[in-house]
Amino acid sequence: MRALALIVLVALPAFAGKARLKELTDVQGFRENALVGYGLVVGLTNTGDTEQVLFTMQSMSGLLGRLGVRIDPRDIRSRNVAAVMVTSKLPTFARTGGTIDVTVSAMGNARSLQGGTLLFTPLSGADGVVYAVAQGPVQVGGYDMQATYATVRKNSPSSGTVPGGATIEKSVIPNLGAGPLTLRLRKPDFTNASRIAAAINTSLGGSGAKALDAAAVEVAVPAGQGTTELLAQLEALEVDADTRAKVVVSERTGTVVLGETVRLRPAAVAHGGLRVSIQTSFGVSQPGPFATNGQTVVAPSQQVDATESQKSAVKVPQASTVDELVTALNAIGAAPRDLIAILQALKAAGALDADIEVL
Repeated sequence: MRALALIVLVALPAFAGKARLKELTDVQGFRENALVGYGLVVGLTNTGDTEQVLFTMQSMSGLLGRLGVRIDPRDIRSRNVAAVMVTSKLPTFARTGGTIDVTVSAMGNARSLQGGTLLFTPLSGADGVVYAVAQGPVQVGGYDMQATYATVRKNSPSSGTVPGGATIEKSVIPNLGAGPLTLRLRKPDFTNASRIAAAINTSLGGSGAKALDAAAVEVAVPAGQGTTELLAQLEALEVDADTRAKVVVSERTGTVVLGETVRLRPAAVAHGGLRVSIQTSFGVSQPGPFATNGQTVVAPSQQVDATESQKSAVKVPQASTVDELVTALNAIGAAPRDLIAILQALKAAGALDADIEVL
């Protein structure tokens, strides 16, 4: 029954009806830029880097030196500081003075960043230019509590975020020239590229859009119309998006996701499981009466049982819709983890018209 419920819940179409161009495409040249920086988190409760992390002590010495306090890194004994890498993404059209979120991750052996504050950290791009400066309290979605003989930990407390913690110092504004625009499909597909070009031509009343390949559609900017107005008009267009038949499985969690266009051909499936049970029992072996060199020892013994489930072959009918596909797969009566192996076998036998992607 658990297998039935799981499959019914996740067997939903990837696209239901029409999809807007805003969800299908991006404008070529308009993208985010990765930022990275190195900083220190202070204010920890004895959960920071230890003395073995030399670069943390050197960073603390350098920071204090710039503030007028001279101290040798070898004389620092604090566990309230952690060296971290700070990462973020500079959005398209981000203006100077705006704020962005940053992610803080410990570099050394700090146990937790909970309660810490990120100090002034410049964030640079791939060209080495500083585009933002980060600082603020670190928000951690976990904890790490330790006692003498016990440890309680939730999630990963050695990383966290600073919401709105970086101020943009240098903006990157793409050039909105009068030349043609190139719409980049997030998932390249010849059918979708052709449909997008046709929808744009219908909306603009001309033939200024053409599909260059499966991943790009070129659009000419009409005379007398600005690029901003054109993009706002194109983003709202709706297209019947086609998707590639795909089955996504995760063996770690036992999750199976079936796309709308997955088709199943008639097949016969016989699936059984082998269960191995190993039980260990302990007995006591004692030396004989009046023995001089004998010792009493514990003698373990193991018993191995192997049980193979007996299941008859199940005829799987042809399925052309999601409901029929779910019904056919549930007829097998397999658990989600077993269903993954069955789907892979059906694909190998040519009875499953879909790609299988394993996460």
